[in-house]
Parts: sequence; C-alpha cells; structure tokens
Amino acid sequence: MSFLPVSAQEMKALGWDAVDVVLVTGDAYVDQPSFAMALVGRVLEAEGLRVAILPQPRWNSCEDFKKFGRPRLFFGVSAGNMDSMINKYTHNRKVRSSDDFSPGGRAGLRPDRATIIYSQRCREAYPDAPVVIGGIEATMRRFAHYDYWSDKVRKSVLLDSKADLLVYGMGERQVREIASRLAAGEKIQDLRDIRGTAYPLGAKETEALSIPGAVEMPTAGEVSGDRVKFSAATRLIYENSNPYNAAVLVQKSEGKAVVQNPPALPLTTPEMDAVYGLPFTKRAHPSYKEPIPALETIKDSIVIHRGCFGGCAFCSLTLHQGRFIQERSPGSVEKEARALLDTPRHPGNISDLGAPSANMYGLHGRDMKVCRKCRKLSCLHPVLCPNLNTDHQPLLALMRRVRALKGLKKAFVASGIRMDLALKCGEYISEIARFHTGGQLKVAPEHISPKVLAVMKKPPVEIFKEFSDKFLAESRKAGKEQYLVPYFISAHPGSTLEDMAELAVFLKERNIRPQQINDFLPAPMEYATSIYFTGLDPVTLEPVYVPKKETERRLQRALLQYYKPENRPLVLQALRRLHRPDLIPKLLK
Repeated sequence: MSFLPVSAQEMKALGWDAVDVVLVTGDAYVDQPSFAMALVGRVLEAEGLRVAILPQPRWNSCEDFKKFGRPRLFFGVSAGNMDSMINKYTHNRKVRSSDDFSPGGRAGLRPDRATIIYSQRCREAYPDAPVVIGGIEATMRRFAHYDYWSDKVRKSVLLDSKADLLVYGMGERQVREIASRLAAGEKIQDLRDIRGTAYPLGAKETEALSIPGAVEMPTAGEVSGDRVKFSAATRLIYENSNPYNAAVLVQKSEGKAVVQNPPALPLTTPEMDAVYGLPFTKRAHPSYKEPIPALETIKDSIVIHRGCFGGCAFCSLTLHQGRFIQERSPGSVEKEARALLDTPRHPGNISDLGAPSANMYGLHGRDMKVCRKCRKLSCLHPVLCPNLNTDHQPLLALMRRVRALKGLKKAFVASGIRMDLALKCGEYISEIARFHTGGQLKVAPEHISPKVLAVMKKPPVEIFKEFSDKFLAESRKAGKEQYLVPYFISAHPGSTLEDMAELAVFLKERNIRPQQINDFLPAPMEYATSIYFTGLDPVTLEPVYVPKKETERRLQRALLQYYKPENRPLVLQALRRLHRPDLIPKLLK
C-alpha cells in the first residue's frame, strides 16, 4: 500500500505527468478513514483517478497550489476535520496553544476561515480550474450563519469563497459523480442536479430564478437583522434534512443566491463496506517527523457506523452525517479488526469499537415508509419514537464476534453511548460493563434541569440515574470496580446561574468531580447556536434565556468544577448573587 502523492516528486515517481484532482486540506495528511481528505482521496482513487493531497499549504501565496500543475478535473478544498475557527479559538475567543491535526500538535499551520482562503489561492493559481469546497466547515456554513468569532451573521461560505460548487455531508456519492461527469466533458456549471450539493447563482440567474417546488428561505440580509426570520431559516434547514422528503432550498444574498439540493441518500451497508475496505495505510505520511496527536487518539479505533438520530441541539451530526444510521457489516468490521491486531507489535487492544453514538448500530425505523415522510428533528426527543426499533441484538452479535478474535485483549467502547437506548437492553449494559469498559465509561447527561435538557433535546436526568445504577450493579456482578465519567455543559442556552448551582449540588452529593467540562461554544448553523443568537426557540419562537456575558459564563464554569480551590471565590460570588448562602456549606465544605 502506498500514500497518495503530496509533492511533485512523489507524483512523478508514480509515472504521472499530471493529476486529475488536487485535494487541499487544513489537516496533516493521515491515510486513515477518519481523516476526511484521505477517505475522499481513496474513493476517487478507486474510480481510477489520479489524486494528489495538498496538506496544510502555505497560504500567503498561491505557489504551493501550483505543485501538481492544473488539476485536470477540479480542486477539492476543505478546512479539515474541524471548522477552522473552532480548531484555532476557544469558547472565550482565545487562540488555542495546539492543533491536534498538525504534526507535533503545532498551532498556526492553517488560516482562519481556511475554506475561503484556500479557495482564493486555488483561483489565483489556475483561474479556469473548477473549485469544489466541502468538509464540516463548508457543510455548516453553507447558508447565511451566525459566526461567534465576529459576532455577526456571515453570508454563505459558497459566496465568500467564490467556489463553483459546495459538497455538504460526508461526500462520497457527490465527489464520485462530480468527477465522473467532469471527466465525461460536462462543465462545472452543468452539475446543478447532484444531491448533497449547493451551487451559487449570479445576479442575472438569481433575477430569473424559477425552480419548481423549491422553498425560498429568508434572505441573508433578513436573517442578519431579524431574529424571527433567522429562526425561520434554521427551522427550514432542519425540517429539510431528511433526504427522502427534503425540498430544494434557496437563499438570496446581496442580489446573488445559494441553491441547495436535497441531501445525498444514505450509503447502503455494501457501500459502507466498500468505503472502509479501501487500501488505507492507517498511518501519517512518512514526511512527518512528529506524531499527529489526532491519529494517536484514534489509530486503534474502528468505526462501525455513521449518522445519529438523537438530534441534540448542540450537535452538527444530523446536518453532516445524517439522521439515518449507515452501518458496516459484521464481516467488514471483523476484517478491519483482524488487520489491526495483525499489525506488528500491536498491543492487542481496540481503543474504540464505536461511532457517534456506539449503540445506534443497526437501529432503524420499523416501517421505513414512515421514516421517509418524517420531518421531526429527533427520534428520541421528547420521547422515543414508537416506530424506532431499539433492538441491540445486531450490535451484541457484532461485539461478540470481535471479542472472539485471536490476539484480542480488549475492545473498548469509548465513543459514548445513548443511555436511553441502552436501558432498552439490559443485556447490552451487562456486556458493556463486563467486556468493553476499562474502569471508566463516558456518558453525556449534560445537565439535570428539565427545562435546560428540553432546550438541549436531551433525556431527563432520571435516565442518567437509572443507567448509572444498572451499570454499577453490572460492574459489581462482574467483580469490577468501574465508574461513569459524565459530561456536562455549562452556559448552554436555557441554563441560568441557578440551574448551574443546582447541578453543582447534584454533583457534590454524588461525589462527581468533572475533570473536563464543555463550555458551550456556538458552532455555525447548529440548532442551539440559533437560540444563542436570537434568544428564541426556532420552532416555537418562545423566548429562551441565554447566558452571553463572560462574567456569568465564568461563574457557570466555576460551579461545574466547584471542588477546585481556585474556583472557590467564583463559587462564593455566584451563590451570593443568587442569594443562596444555604448552598455555601453544601458546596464548599
């Protein structure tokens, strides 16, 4: 197995005089399917195309973008596995000291708003080469969106970047069709009927725009200045996220327009197997002399499915990976596990046998005809959908099959599980406790307040309590001392200082000391971000309290980590502000 070329020398060593596609990424080149550009590159390579990777190019000129010459088909541009602004800045807009997707964790190897900058450099290098943008940054900024770092509504990244086409979602289907049709002689402007893409219209085309059945969203200007219209746009985006019933969406912006086609259809199990069965080396490109921290975290993990139907307000999964679960076959997972264990000097552990929510594997609607008509944002909130099949037996069979592999010491489940679903299957909880936990299991109750959890679209705290009791009981039965590591979010829309004080007391009473906390960060186009910006629920338009001031956000963080000595003054300040001196001995003694 060999890497895709990252230099002209490597290209020539393959006997190529040119390439068909150049994939530009803000990440280091790691040939592992969890790294988006490696996955897209291998998919295109499997189509017989000559693909080059341009990782973390210098962006102050277009010289790096000329390394391979003009690509015969197109430039594919991505900021990387994370939005470039989230990658670089913390919730309080301070520059992060490291970048897990760069060699040695070095920061500063990608620009702010990398999708825009890279696209501009591609244009400067070869003005006539088509530019296609994609990845999480393009996906979540494809319409006018609230940008936390500039504290304003920015127009679509498609218009800002002046790209020809935007691929949203995971992208395998889209890039194959784009490449095939361009290779057949079509122009990039002709590719306006591909699912999972959005395209720009100029002033003249916008003026004459007429697409039967299309839904026109509030304009970029309207959502920028009207919180009700911003909420309406958010609602339309989410209500049209089901690929089986979504309409074409149109948003005008300063005389131009962005047109979004319905989402790409989910991959079938054979298609998932084909993608994850491509010849990945599973290593960082040998030109790197320092390790890539993100690879070190996931190098021994195996993805068993993609997608999530939870619909949590603070998550981008529904809009990026889709709400329909797309699982690999047990044989495909077993084959990857065997190859992993056969790696020379492998320690014998699989660090994670998981996915966005590990126990959604194989879960679908009982009657898919109902699912294909549904426009609900979540299959789990406010209650589990009666049409949802919650049978964990296919997942249990997969886990047992992996456990039977020769040379395996342990296959951990580290990517998190949905507790409400797990409670539907006591056998699953038992096997997780007995075989797949290394002393600690991560779960995400996020809060305890019913009103905050309702805003988050998360289950009530009673689910956490019940799951905790059952997991700990099963751990004792297995003769193991094991613990849950719960994650909570501070300063989420809907959360008041009083809510956080109650959460702090809840944690203290149970001797829970969160080591890592999630301070809410309004990521582009997420449901909770709409609430943060507007103060309104996008569906009901009811007002929602939003803790925006840094002083309050700091107090909420301190309450969540009430046990730290350095937080004591802030906890006292918060309780005095709430006129709750009765809680001082409960939290600080």
